[in-house]
Amino acid sequence: MPRIPSPQTSIRALLRRDWRLPALVFSLAALLLSDASQAELIEVSRGPGKSWKELPTRTLADLPELAPDGKTGSFGGLVVATPRPSGFFSTTFANGRWWLVDPEGFPFLNRGVTSIKETKTKSAREELKRRFENPEGWAKETKALLKEHDFNGLGPWCDEDVLQPAQSGLPYTKLWNFMSAYGKKRGGTFQKSGHRGYPGDCPFIFDPEFKDFCDQHAAQLAATKDDPWLLGHFTDNELPWNIKMLDRYLALPDKDPGHQAAMKWLQDEGISKPFTEKNRGDFVGYAAGVYFQTVCDAIRKHDPNHLILGSRFHGSGLRVPQLFEAAGRHLDVISVNYYHAWTPEQDRLKAWSEKAGKPILITEWYAKGVDSGMGNTSGAGWLVKTQEDRAAFYQNFTLGLLESKVCVGWHWFRYSDNDPNQKGVDPSNLDANKGIVTSHYEPYQALLDAMKAVNTRTYRIADYFDQN
Repeated sequence: MPRIPSPQTSIRALLRRDWRLPALVFSLAALLLSDASQAELIEVSRGPGKSWKELPTRTLADLPELAPDGKTGSFGGLVVATPRPSGFFSTTFANGRWWLVDPEGFPFLNRGVTSIKETKTKSAREELKRRFENPEGWAKETKALLKEHDFNGLGPWCDEDVLQPAQSGLPYTKLWNFMSAYGKKRGGTFQKSGHRGYPGDCPFIFDPEFKDFCDQHAAQLAATKDDPWLLGHFTDNELPWNIKMLDRYLALPDKDPGHQAAMKWLQDEGISKPFTEKNRGDFVGYAAGVYFQTVCDAIRKHDPNHLILGSRFHGSGLRVPQLFEAAGRHLDVISVNYYHAWTPEQDRLKAWSEKAGKPILITEWYAKGVDSGMGNTSGAGWLVKTQEDRAAFYQNFTLGLLESKVCVGWHWFRYSDNDPNQKGVDPSNLDANKGIVTSHYEPYQALLDAMKAVNTRTYRIADYFDQN
């Protein structure tokens, strides 16, 4: 029976056979200039008015020359000789590396972009009409742009109905906002920069009504449960997982379900003040376990076929190992919005994956260019001087992700720049150069060219790092 490479079958051998890579390519690996002093130095800043510093930046120019990838299948997976088709996306760990597996059974590394949709300001609508005539024309040209630069997926907040994944050959993801949708119905939530806020930074995990709400909310997933182009489901975005969660729940009113759950947990665990960092971390793990079991049970009841990608961890929660341990018991993939690192930290990526026992998907990251002429006052991404610097950052970051062997893909945030004239948007999405195109659809070609250079060689690069 055909099957994809297993831990007993070397995927590297398959790649060599299918790609017919010359041995010289791998012998040249010894010449890789790994010394940071050999890497390009690029000036970066946390934002306008902040200090600038030079950071070493590795690009494809620092690797031996690699030819483009071999043949890929309908969903973008690498065609190998022994696939194991399942009809839906899945994961596997083979020869020391995590992979997604596409519905045809081929190894798959996801390269996506988020928020691919029209800009809704008056001037942007006029520009769309001038450039593309109508939304259908925009969708056609946008799909062509993504395919031309070898992206193979749609991140969240995309207009899938217009982009039509099955016709465009771009697998997609869905973000369902279980907790924030419940909070909107319950009341008490508010807008923060990049995500919803909760009273005292305490999401309503322990509300008795949350479980029934999740079951009802997940019923809508049945509509796409048989769609092979759906890669998987995100449960929420950037919930406030934090080492201080125990203290914050205890500070809620005595009758609040969150306060009562925290008190019961302390009693059951035999814990009293003063709390240690381990006590606090263990409570984060407990709360995360309750949340993920609740939402994952609801998802799998209505859609047993697709991957569950998690709640897009961010911020200080990334330093709580118990969070990853709890998530790994329920999720298929751990999603991380990874900011404030110019180069991915290898030890950190591997620790996340090892604690969870699952692969990592990087679901937000970007850099903003001063030369865009935008204010760049919002958003967590790096500030750099030029579009060429943004291009180098893309290569530097993705090379680090592929080097880790635990990352199965990335979603660049986002498709278009923030339009300064757009009203009523999230405070993190104001007047900033985040896009692969401007808010009026002009491509950033230097960035796109650098993206394409990596995207067309993703499997070759992974194999290169597996050899070295």
